Order: sequence, then C-alpha cells, then structure tokens
Amino acid sequence: METEPHYDDGESTTDDENGSQTTEDDPELDRQGLHRTPPPPPLPVPAPAPAPAPAPSATPRAKPKYELRHTIRGHTMSISAVKFSPDGTLLASCGAENIVKIWSPVTGELIRNLSGHTEGLSDIAWSSDSVYLASCSDDTTVRIWEVDRGITHRVLKGHTKWVFCINYNTASNLLVSGGCDGDVRIWNTARGKCMKTLHAHLDYVTAVHFNRDATLIVSCSLDGLIRIWNTSDGQCLKTLAEGHDAICQHVQFSPNSKYILSTAHDNAIRLWDYQSTRCLKTYTGHRNNKYCISACFSVTGGKWIVAGSEDHKVYLWDLQTREVVQVLDGHTDVVVAVATHPIRNMIASGSIDSDLTIRVWAESAPTT
Repeated sequence: METEPHYDDGESTTDDENGSQTTEDDPELDRQGLHRTPPPPPLPVPAPAPAPAPAPSATPRAKPKYELRHTIRGHTMSISAVKFSPDGTLLASCGAENIVKIWSPVTGELIRNLSGHTEGLSDIAWSSDSVYLASCSDDTTVRIWEVDRGITHRVLKGHTKWVFCINYNTASNLLVSGGCDGDVRIWNTARGKCMKTLHAHLDYVTAVHFNRDATLIVSCSLDGLIRIWNTSDGQCLKTLAEGHDAICQHVQFSPNSKYILSTAHDNAIRLWDYQSTRCLKTYTGHRNNKYCISACFSVTGGKWIVAGSEDHKVYLWDLQTREVVQVLDGHTDVVVAVATHPIRNMIASGSIDSDLTIRVWAESAPTT
C-alpha cells in the first residue's frame, strides 16, 4: 500500500530536509510531525526500574555494488540514448549516426542494426510488449520498428524540425514526441497519424513522458519550463519553472506517477510534487552544466536515482536520503545516457565523442 506524503501546512521551503516525501511504498517515510501530542507522564512506581537497554540502531540500508560487465563498442558517433526492452532481453541504442543498434545485455553482442533514418537520432522508446521500438531523428520523422524482423513498421511525419524525444504510453497505443520546433505531438500508433499537436514551448522540447495511465504528459524545454498536459484535450494543467541557472533538459514521471524527476544545468536533479509544484528533494554531486543528461529510477533492488555526468561517471543516489551511494567509473567522456533494467540489478550507460562506448554494469546475484 502506497503511503501518501505528509508535510506541514503552510511550509513553502523547497527540498524540505525534515518533511521529505516518499515515492512508491518506501517504509522509511519521515515521521516528524505525525505525532504532535506529547505522551502522558509515566505513572509513579515503587522503585526505579532498571534503565531499558537502548534500542538497536536501524540497520543501514545496503549500498549498491554494481560492477562493469561489458564494454560495448560499435557506434561511430556520439551516443544519445540507451534503453532496455521491457522484457529485459534486449538493449537498444542510438546516436548521431542514422542507425539504431540492438544488443544482448547479457553477452554484449550486437544482434542487428535498424537502418532507415537519413539523419542522426536523439531518442528511442520501446513498446510495452517489447515488439516495437520507436526512434526519432533529425530527419524530422519518427519511425516505429518491428525489432525482431528488423524492418520499419511505420514512419510518422509531421514535425517541421528535428525530433528530439519520444515515449510510448503503457498501453503502447499512443506515442508522444517533442521537437526542436517547440511542439509536442501525440500519435495514434495503430494508424500512424498525429492526433494532436501542442504548441508547448518556445525552445527545443528535450523530454516528453506519459504518466502511468496516460492521462497526463510531462514535457520540458530549453525555455526553462516543465509543463504538465492533459492528454485528451491538450490543455496545460501546470507549469513548473526552474531557476534561470537551472534550465531543465530531462524530465519523467516516477513509477507511481505521483512525482516528477528533472535534471537541470545547475548540477542538480530534482524530485517534484507536481500537484503542489513543490520541489521535495534535490540530488547533487555529479556535474551537469552543458549537456542534455538523462536520469532514471532504479527499483529492482534498492530505490536509487541514476544519472550520467560530465565528469565521465555514472552516479547513484539513495532516493530517500539523497546520499550518493555509488559512483561508476570507466567512461572516458561525458555520460549522457543511462537506463535501468526492468528486472535485474543492471544499468546501461552511453557516452559521446572520444568514448563512444556503452557500458553495462550489474550486481552479482546473491549467493544461496
């Protein structure tokens, strides 16, 4: 059962240290403020009882122990996205060359190339049944691929400039895409038609994401705004503004759809309660001043936030405490892309320019 967040009425501070919120069903919800009435004084006893032994301190949460499993080479230009298939059997990647690559995350071997775009790619997204993959390109199109056969299933046309970001809804009957024209487009995947065009932002749309039941879309842009949209009528319901030095470049709903995770150019990742437009937690320690660097949730083991960094590393934070719990070192250039495996404790990361590798990190299975 998921626990609703609690916080003091009238409190308007951001990143509230004491009233920090929870996502999912984490039992370690902060309890300050939940019991406001002091306990009654103890009844008198004939003789003082021996002092009780101190309660054992809470067992510290085990930190992750990811290790490098594979270093995958094959891209010839900067990698822009890596994504595990929902069934966990495949890993897709794309970059500035006009090919999508499909890999085995277990062996690190290339399975096939998906060729058809005529310009570089910025993003990819899997359908929930792992059958289809969508990709978006500087050629202004979105392609839906039938992955096992390696063929184009549909080509979606409508954007007037480079298409930068894309995502399926859970049912995979809809796609949402964002372009450098500032528009967000909602597509019917069965018909391959654009159902709605939202003139969403005044600058490049750098991320788009559906919530769990696809009633909402979140978008962000280099105009510095995060916006929440009603999927059915295209109305803007909320606008969140980062500071002038915190231009947002990546955003997504949390797995339970109660929160939004954003990355920004002020070296910070933020967790938002979008209903109250309040920043609940801020994760720092990595470096992000220039590039569009993605972040994601890991929920297969502990609850971590995972992101790349301009110092060539991958960072993992404890979602609740905001502590950096592990730093993965091995890339030799900026890590712009990360993905977490849906079932196993596994992370994929992708780098640019002088590196051009995908690295697969995993925790060893517990011994019996």
